[in-house]
Amino acid sequence: MYTKITDWYSDNLNYGSVALLMAIESSFIPFPSEVVVPPAAYKALQPDSGLNIVLLVLAATFGALCGAFINYFLAKVLGQPIIYKFADSRLGHMCLLDSKKVEQAEKFFRDHGAISTFVGRLIPAIRQLISIPAGLSGMKLSTFALFTALGALVWNMVLAILGVIAHGQSDIIQKYNSELSMILLGLAGLFVCYILYKGLKKKKSVPQSAEQTSEIQKT
Repeated sequence: MYTKITDWYSDNLNYGSVALLMAIESSFIPFPSEVVVPPAAYKALQPDSGLNIVLLVLAATFGALCGAFINYFLAKVLGQPIIYKFADSRLGHMCLLDSKKVEQAEKFFRDHGAISTFVGRLIPAIRQLISIPAGLSGMKLSTFALFTALGALVWNMVLAILGVIAHGQSDIIQKYNSELSMILLGLAGLFVCYILYKGLKKKKSVPQSAEQTSEIQKT
């Protein structure tokens, strides 16, 4: 089945097929994004491809967001007991799911909050499942969509760059997938620290401004 899909993709590589397979990859159906974006990005650089690499990344991000919405709404509608029951079912195991993986995603979400839907998109074991605890918790849809889209955009941009460098060889990229994810996770951590720093700095400046206003009023 996997070979048939990749063969079909090779023969029908366009914005629509990229979005479709990324939607599948981002849902609970296992399919590696490393097989989708890098070959397409490399092909986009060929003069007769008819593809634009920027539009390609946007199509991949749109597909990833659609797949994330599937997990989000399924989790929100079905609830935790059914999600866990499905994960431990035969069909769930065929999708490479089990309750332990779902529980791991839930723990990651509880530990990191809403930002986990951004950071989680950069971690292989969490990427496809982080939408489930977001849906179970009833996370605000606009916030979920924003963080998910940003995380997917970063991941797809990196995959596109690597696809160009590695001449679209997805097997090479998959080989170093863990190392790549660690680097991206580190960068995401720095980004989160920067956001927290800016937030704390802003909070400290507010009381100071209030004190200055009070002193002016007294004089």
